[in-house]
Order: sequence, then C-alpha cells, then structure tokens
Amino acid sequence: MSSFFKTTLIATALGAAAFAVPAFAQQALVPAQSAVNFEAKQMGVPIKGHFQKFDAKIAFDAAKPEASKIHFTVDTGSATMGAKETDAELPKAEWFNVAKFPQATFDSSAVKALGGGKFQVDGTLTIKGNAQKVSLPVTLAQSGTTTTATGTLPLKRLAFKIGDGDWADTSMVADEVNVQFKLALTGVGKI
Repeated sequence: MSSFFKTTLIATALGAAAFAVPAFAQQALVPAQSAVNFEAKQMGVPIKGHFQKFDAKIAFDAAKPEASKIHFTVDTGSATMGAKETDAELPKAEWFNVAKFPQATFDSSAVKALGGGKFQVDGTLTIKGNAQKVSLPVTLAQSGTTTTATGTLPLKRLAFKIGDGDWADTSMVADEVNVQFKLALTGVGKI
C-alpha cells in the first residue's frame, strides 16, 4: 500500500471521526439543575438521602436512540442522609467502601424508544466492584435548550454488598432501595 494512500486513508478516517464527535461533544450535564436521590427503609421507616457529586457523559441521538451511549458516575463519598452520625458511616467498608471503590458507574448497552418521550435504557450498574445488568425506564422532557431525563431505578442493596456484615440483616435496613434521578442536559436535539 503506498504511503500516499495510507496517509489519505488515515486523514479521511480522522476527518470522519472529527465530524462525528462534535454533535455529541456539546451534550453536557447541568449539575445545578440535576439530582440523584435514594430512599430505603430502616425498621420500616422511610429514610432518604442524596449524592452531591455525579457526572454524565452522554451521546444521545433522538433520531437514532439505539446508537446512543451513556456513561454515568457517582462519587460514593458524596452520599449524605443529613445526619452527621449516618453520614460518617456511609463511606465505611460495610456500606460504600469509598477508600476502595470511590465511584459507582452505569454504562449503557442499549437505548430503545418507547414513544411519548419514554425510553428504556439497558446497561451495567457497578457499585463496590459488583456489576449487575439493569433496565431503566427514562422519561425525557424538553424546555428551551434544556432536556431533563427522569426516572427511578429500584435495586437490591445486598446484590452490591451495600450494608455488609451486621447490616445485611434486612429487618434493620430493607434490601430494597429506590434511586431517583433528574438529570438536566444541554445540547440534546429535538425529541
């Protein structure tokens, strides 16, 4: 293969990649308008908390949602339930083990349009090194230049070893946890 042909082929591939990236590169999370909350039950009483630090890398194509990719990270050390004693426990090894696993991640594997601004997002959720396949219903709404993605993900905390040891007793803290999210995004095309 001649060096001219190789150079032309590489330049064409790089040029195509450069044109493909900007459409998605402009999509960004607006943290001030976003939230990731969680709710569980302790001895039958609802308890709530939220994560203060999270980020998303999103390449969403409304015209072709199946080509979309989502990478979401949550800093587990940013979990708070609003009580000093509880907040001091959450980073420990029995709960989020922040020293060893500072982030939880979600990586999409498929995005399917369901109609009416509703989507099914399948992917892998990894917390404390434990990966689980999840299917997440997401609703998108647009207002001006902002697209808001909302949804609730029910999960079992013990599948991720959250609340190990003595805390594995579900009569104290229920196994079921609901994670609710509201993610404000810019740069998403018309839905």
